Amino acid sequence: MAILSDYEEENHKPTAKPSSSTTYEITSNIKKENKGALAPNKGNGLDLEKYSWGQSLQEVTITIPLPPGTKSRSISWELKKNHLKVGLKGQSPIIDGELFNSVNVDECFWSLEDQKSVSVLLTKKDRTEWWKSLLRGGDEIDVQKAEPEPSKLSDLDSETRSAVEKVMFDQRQKARGLPTSEEIKNQELLKKVMAENPGMDFSRAKMF
Repeated sequence: MAILSDYEEENHKPTAKPSSSTTYEITSNIKKENKGALAPNKGNGLDLEKYSWGQSLQEVTITIPLPPGTKSRSISWELKKNHLKVGLKGQSPIIDGELFNSVNVDECFWSLEDQKSVSVLLTKKDRTEWWKSLLRGGDEIDVQKAEPEPSKLSDLDSETRSAVEKVMFDQRQKARGLPTSEEIKNQELLKKVMAENPGMDFSRAKMF
């Protein structure tokens, strides 16, 4: 878990990642109804009274406005894989609750921006799903309306890339009215069982 000091903030601002002409789009594979869910902001999160948050499939970002002139030593910060607590020392926490999903603590950090806001970056443990809310029990967004930024597939680690490719394949199959990867797997398994047991009655078996 890294913390950027005032000096680092002013003199060592991170550079943005270069864009690429090779892009792909990822859309949510969640098909559950989202009754009561809110439309996400431009960052795929929500603008709340005391802070705003957004997300990509890999990360969650939080911006917390603070009184002008706030020093980094005044920031109170506590992060666990499923819990975030942040605010000003001597005051009630601005955020204190169970995160919607787990994060990689060692890859998360906060920085003080222009002594008037705290920027928090959380790295998701599961980098294939959208968070419905920042905290459990909080206002939820309609994840089906989330819009990912174009990214290079090669930027992802092998496990995440495989999961994303599976999601993209399943979405193409469903759009064409064809079986998903899981349904294909189940069909092949049933065919194998039928071949190995020719005398068994499979008339009531369903081809998934």
